[in-house]
Amino acid sequence: MATGFVIGLTGGLGTGKTTVARILQELGLTVISADQIGHQLLEPGTAVYERVKEFFGPEILDAAGQIDRRALGRIVFRDPEKRGRLNDLTHPAIIARIKAEVDRLKQAGKDVVVEVPLLFEAGLAAKAEIGFDEIWVVAASPAVQLARVQTRDGLGEEEARRRIGVQMPLEMKIARADVVVYNDGNETELKEKVKAIFAARKQAHISSADA
Repeated sequence: MATGFVIGLTGGLGTGKTTVARILQELGLTVISADQIGHQLLEPGTAVYERVKEFFGPEILDAAGQIDRRALGRIVFRDPEKRGRLNDLTHPAIIARIKAEVDRLKQAGKDVVVEVPLLFEAGLAAKAEIGFDEIWVVAASPAVQLARVQTRDGLGEEEARRRIGVQMPLEMKIARADVVVYNDGNETELKEKVKAIFAARKQAHISSADA
């Protein structure tokens, strides 16, 4: 039985990664979200929750004892050392969950897209290690990206630029991608583009597997 086609999907803030993942889901792919897994692992009662709470202290908790992601975000976006520590506390568990899910779905013949905002930063670029067949990067022009981040997150220009600057530069991600999806237009244009790219890449994958 043929194994499924697995895409590792990443990009910069505001480039449209989640929209591309949703379009691929509409095309029949199963979506795995690293952010969603991270949310689950930060729920009270998990080992990751306890480690994060111990390191960052009670100021990151809301009245119900849940981790306030906005409060945590304000801390780590402004402090590279603490951001690195948060990644150390969360990434191994997230990666392990992704690996297990990808292996299960791929062996079942499912096509999968794994949305990982920090794919390169988290060291997931080794495709064979995770089970990715290709890495796709969603990109947008700097002006479009900045405007989207400001609108989406309700941020001023300075804060939006700072948050974009925290991540690996988009041009570096583009240079390491198998596929780049440029997204400066509207969603209708993006949908047609993604459909065409996926059809071509899936056919190439099938042809390679049959060779």
